[in-house]
Amino acid sequence: MKINISIDDVSPHPKSSVKVLDRCFELLDFFPDIKFTLFVPMAYTRLKEQSYYLSDYSDFCDFLKNLSPVSFELGWHGYYHGILNVSNNDEFRYLNYDEASIILNNMFLMAKKVDLYDLFKPVLRPSAFWMSSSSIRSCNDNEIKVLALSSNIQHKKCYNGADSNFGKVVYYDSNPPFKSLEFKDRLEVVYHACEWDKSYLSLDMTKELEKFLNKNIDKTEFVFIGDL
Repeated sequence: MKINISIDDVSPHPKSSVKVLDRCFELLDFFPDIKFTLFVPMAYTRLKEQSYYLSDYSDFCDFLKNLSPVSFELGWHGYYHGILNVSNNDEFRYLNYDEASIILNNMFLMAKKVDLYDLFKPVLRPSAFWMSSSSIRSCNDNEIKVLALSSNIQHKKCYNGADSNFGKVVYYDSNPPFKSLEFKDRLEVVYHACEWDKSYLSLDMTKELEKFLNKNIDKTEFVFIGDL
């Protein structure tokens, strides 16, 4: 069984920060080969709160630069994640092709500005899995090789078939506590860094994951998301 653990919303927000990686380091103590994909927005925005531009947080960026590439990879999670004063979680949901291309270009420019661009894999997960078909087509033309999406019927309606024509799409399998852990031939498990989210990788969630992995560890291969 191939398994990838991914964590969304890793950002400078004080309650959606790199503190979640303490749990990752604990899991590494038990499973030295475990691999994490961290999905990082460039300017994390939550409704009426400020936007957390990476360029304003050099310590955060330095922390990401110092992570082991054997255990951690960075994936794109949009520019703003939400839309200031409008929404929390649907930056790519209603965009046309040109609008999506602008967001992607700004995303790349910010990563270059903070010297993180080369650490990102060509993998993108849109916030809350929402993505217009035009955004998917734009990703195909703008350096993205893997989309991390949802097979939920409502999300699939939003994709409008464009996901079926994209080169490689990884649909998540588990999102505790909403979609429980279950052994499969390939397993992509999604957690969050934001402490207010029910799927935050808390101490209890970490213990649950540890027990789950130990059940069948001899038949488990840990991989990065593009290898699922």
